[in-house]
Amino acid sequence: MESTAVAIVRELLAAGHEACFAGGCVRDLLRGVAPKDYDIATSARPDEILRLYPKADAIGAHFGVMLVKRGGHAYEVATFREDGDYHDGRRPTSVTFSDAVADARRRDFTINGMFYDPVAGEVIDHVAGRADLEARLIRSIGRPEDRFREDYLRLLRAIRFATLLGFEIEPGTWQAIRGVAPHITEISPERIREELDKIWKSPHRLRGFDLLVESGLMRAILPEVLDLQGCEQPPQFHPEGDVFVHTRLMLSLLPPDASLPLVLSVVFHDIAKPATFSLDPAEGRIRFNGHEKVGAEMTATILRRLRYPNAVIDAVVSGVAHHMQFKDVTKMRTATLKRFMARDHFADELELHRVDCLGSHRLLGNYDYLLAKQEEFASAPLLPKWFLQGGDLIAQGWRPGPDLGNLLTEAHDLQLDGTHTSREDALAWLKEKKRNA
Repeated sequence: MESTAVAIVRELLAAGHEACFAGGCVRDLLRGVAPKDYDIATSARPDEILRLYPKADAIGAHFGVMLVKRGGHAYEVATFREDGDYHDGRRPTSVTFSDAVADARRRDFTINGMFYDPVAGEVIDHVAGRADLEARLIRSIGRPEDRFREDYLRLLRAIRFATLLGFEIEPGTWQAIRGVAPHITEISPERIREELDKIWKSPHRLRGFDLLVESGLMRAILPEVLDLQGCEQPPQFHPEGDVFVHTRLMLSLLPPDASLPLVLSVVFHDIAKPATFSLDPAEGRIRFNGHEKVGAEMTATILRRLRYPNAVIDAVVSGVAHHMQFKDVTKMRTATLKRFMARDHFADELELHRVDCLGSHRLLGNYDYLLAKQEEFASAPLLPKWFLQGGDLIAQGWRPGPDLGNLLTEAHDLQLDGTHTSREDALAWLKEKKRNA
C-alpha cells in the first residue's frame, strides 16, 4: 500500500507537479505506526490529475479531491487549496487552489498539518506540527476559535485524537473547545455519532468519556449522562458512590476490545436511575423500581436521536433491559436459563454483568455460576430442535389455537430441563396430557 502511494507521488513529480503525503498518514509515519490509508497533496489541478489518471473518481472535484484506485486500494489525491468563508459550521462556501503553505494552514491541528516527501525522505512542516507531535500535544492551527467555528466537528476530533493518541490538549485549544462546545449540536447526528464511536471503541475510552464531560460536549450531546452525577445509590450494594461514579468505573473495567454495543450498554445501563429514584420510607432504603425498563426506552430514544442503525439499537436496548435479570439466574429453572443464555446478545450482556458487579459490590457468584453453566451445556445446542411440532398435537385431536402454543412451549421446557430425552418421551407425555384433558 505504501509502495503504491509512493509510486503515485513519483508519477505526479515526473509530470512536473509537486506531490507529497499529507495529513494523518504523515503523523502516523512519524509515530512509527503503519497508516490505515495514504492521502496525497499536490499542485496538480483536478483536470491535470484526471489526465494522469483517467479512471479516477471525482469524489470532491469542487474541493480538488480525486480518488485514484490501484491494487485494491483507494488513494485521495487532493490539490493544494485554501478555504473560503464558512457559514454553516461544516464546510467552506468556496475554495481556491493554492500552495502547500496555504494548504497546511487551513487544516485542523498541527499534528495533522504536516507533509512528507517520500521520494526525498523529507518532512515538510509549515505549522510546527513535528514539535507538537514530539511534545504529545493537540494544538489548533492558527486561532483555535476560528478553526472550530469553521467546522464544529473538530471539537470532537480533538477529543478523539487526545483519546486515541494519549496526547494532551494545548491550553488555548482546550479553552476554545469549552467555549464553543454548545455549537456541536449544529453538526448532523450522523457525523457526531461517527466521532463518538471512535472514542467508545478506543481502549482509552474512559479518558475520552472524561474529556467529553469536562469540555462540555457531553452536556450538549448526551445531557442524560450528566444527570447521573449526584444520583445516590444504596451503599450496601454500591459502596463506590453515585451512579455517575459507578458508570465511569465500569468503563474502566471493560476489556480493550469491547464491542460498541457493550460500551454503549455500560454508558446507558443505569440511565433511568435519576428518573426512577425513590426512598422507601419504611426501610429508609433507596430504590430504582423499573429502572431497567424505563432505561431501555430512554436508551432507544437517545440512540435513535444519534441515528444509530437498528442492529446496534437492538443490542444495546437488550443489554439495558435485561441487566437486572442476572441477579436471578441461580433461581431459574433449566429451561428458562437456557433460553436466557441463548439470546443473541448474551455474550455482551454477560460481560456487562461482570463489570457491573466489579464496579459495585464486587460479588461475582452469579457470573461464575453462568460460566459453569456454559461449560455444562457446551456439549449440545442450548435450544435444540423441538421434539414436538404443531402437527403432532393436531394428530392427537388438539385444536389449533393459543392452547396449542402453550402446550408446545410446556413440552419444550420439559425437553430443555432434561425430563424428555427423546421424541418418544415427548409423545408419551402428550398422550397422557390428552387422556387427562
